[in-house]
This record gives sequence, C-alpha cells and structure tokens, in this order.
Amino acid sequence: MKVRVKFRKYGPVRFIGHLDVMRFFQKCIRRAGIDVAYTTGYSPHQIMSFAAPLGVGLTSDGEYMDIECNSVTTSRDMTERFNRASVPGIEIVSVVLLPESAGNAMASVAAADYTVRFREGREPSFDYMGKLSDFYAQREILITKETKKNTLTVDIRPGIYELWANPEEREIHMLVDASSGGNIKPSQVMEAYAAWQGETLAENACMVHRRDTYLNLAHPGQPRQLAPLDAIGSQILEPRTDEKRLLLAREADLRKAETAAKARQLRQETLAAQDARQQTWLQSRAEKQ
Repeated sequence: MKVRVKFRKYGPVRFIGHLDVMRFFQKCIRRAGIDVAYTTGYSPHQIMSFAAPLGVGLTSDGEYMDIECNSVTTSRDMTERFNRASVPGIEIVSVVLLPESAGNAMASVAAADYTVRFREGREPSFDYMGKLSDFYAQREILITKETKKNTLTVDIRPGIYELWANPEEREIHMLVDASSGGNIKPSQVMEAYAAWQGETLAENACMVHRRDTYLNLAHPGQPRQLAPLDAIGSQILEPRTDEKRLLLAREADLRKAETAAKARQLRQETLAAQDARQQTWLQSRAEKQ
C-alpha cells in the first residue's frame, strides 16, 4: 500500500540538499519503525519518491514523500513516530493512505504556491509592491534559459497562474506551474520583474517560502482544479496489512535464499574440482620422481 507523507522544512535544514534529505528519511523511517517495503533486486532499497524537490535555501510548509508499506498503524501514530525520529527543521504534518490509482508524487505535481520577501538592504530601487499588477498584466514575460546545447528565450507568462502583492507584509505571492514539463522557479519570475524595470537583483536578494504543492484534479480540457497533494488520500484509522506486498517480500526472500544456496554449492564444487586437480598433479609429479 502507498502512503503519502506531508512535511515542513525550515530553519538551518533549508541548506540541506535534496539527496541528503532522501538519506535522512531513509534513516528516519528505520528509526521510526515504519514497515516500509523494499525493492526485490540484488541490492534492496526502500521504495520512496518525492514531489518537486525543494531548492537549497528555500523553506516550505508543503513537501511530500510517497512510500510503499507492508503494513501501517494509523495516521496519527505514524505521524508521531516520524516526528519522534526526526530532527529540528523537518516536521511531519500528515500521513494519508493513497488510492491504488494514485500516481507517484513527482508525476502528480501541477503547481506550487510561493511567498517571496526581499532581504533587508537588498530590495530593488523601484516600487516593487505597486508595479507588480502592471508586470503581471503583460501578455508575455520572456526570460532567457541556458541549456547544455544552446540558449532559449521562453515565455513564462502562461505558467504564472497568480501573482499579487501584500504591501502590509511586504510579500509577493505567486502560484506557478511546477510540473515536470513547465517548471517555473520563483527566482525566474523575480529576475524577470526586475529586468522589466531595467534592474538586476542583488545576489541572494530573495527569501522564498513554498506554502504548498498541488495536483490538478480536473480532466483534460477542463479548467484547472488545484488541490494539495494529500487531498486524494484518506486518514488511516486502524492498522492495515498489505498481504500482496508481504507475499512478494516472502517470495523475494525465498529467491535470495535459493540463489545464495546455489552460489554456495557452486563454490564448493569449484573448490572440490581444484583440490582434485591439485591431487592429480601431485600424484603425477610423485610418479615422475
């Protein structure tokens, strides 16, 4: 059975890259005693996948991870186990059971919601609160993207679903395309905004916080119907066991045991053949002498 885990990432942990976050959760799952499923290959590893990885330096209230489990307890119990085994800066918010038809976390991502603030002393010189609506009203917003082969000019305006300012908090809010085919980064939007006013942002000028990550519940051709990635899951109210998954695990263990037994037998036969050849050689040498 597949479980979706929602977690927050904040504080100094925001400087930890995605691969290290994956390694952390592999250890956290073991410490928490979660009955996670493993692959059945020669080198087993936990079956897990993450939604759109968060960039280094960004904080978030809406990160998601999918794991396959042999058995589960309850959503509340698993959340508490995770948090007891976690570290400051990573907090598990919820654990839900996904339907069989659910796609993996990364493939499900359609959009992400961000809040952007400027660091003190690194704000642009123009009125970035007042001019935002005019910037968003443009028919196209062009940026330059460099690839390994060439440089492309891309219009990111269709992928910016919402863009508005909160003057009281000095924040800019944006809802943007976060799918694998059209992923838009908040830094790209802010750099394009500054360039529109003939400015270049100072290095590390923005503090970016992801509020949540969304999937699209609408059918093809219909208007977007965005919902948090855990909206399609259900609370786990009582312990459950995936008998099919356990059967696969037992069959995999049996195959491994059979393979190990055959390897031992082959090694014994090889050593016996070597001993026989050595004895034959020694006997032949003795007869010659």
